[in-house]
Amino acid sequence: MQPDGPTVIEAVEGNIVTLAGSGDSGAGFDAIVNAANSSLLGGGGVDGAIHRAAGPDLVHECRLLGGCKTGQAKATRGHRLPVRHIIHTVGPVWRGGDAGEAEQLADCYRNALACAQQLGVRTIAIPAISTGIFGYPTDQAARVAVATVADVVRRNPDAFDLIALVCFGAGAFDIYRQAIEEID
Repeated sequence: MQPDGPTVIEAVEGNIVTLAGSGDSGAGFDAIVNAANSSLLGGGGVDGAIHRAAGPDLVHECRLLGGCKTGQAKATRGHRLPVRHIIHTVGPVWRGGDAGEAEQLADCYRNALACAQQLGVRTIAIPAISTGIFGYPTDQAARVAVATVADVVRRNPDAFDLIALVCFGAGAFDIYRQAIEEID
């Protein structure tokens, strides 16, 4: 998808940690987004995988950030990962959909991309935030993610070259790919 500018928005199936070094052109991504918990000190799923791959210096740098609230984003260096930056954001826990989850999830994408833009990031990989242990239904999360990313790109058409929405598993990939096709 290329909404009103040169930015490519695509769904990619795979592990964000191993994709971090590949990128769409083989050159890698400038940054990846970590679907973190509020402590920023590691956990399960994407968060744990990123922390393990980045190494112990990531935990040390995250301690200095003092945590992160839902919807906010904070950046660290990439450490052992082949990216310049890791942008940490805390997604909402699914509570049935009537507790502001959609707006909080949209804030994750908006704030992560704003942080990336401030850092001069041109290529970024973002996981399916909140769809794992936080329980957000994948189809609803995909619609929020794609609509929010497309809106950011429309407002900042020259800010990014590539925004990859990384999906772990074929089912999630199909859902995100479909959401991108529907926004075109």
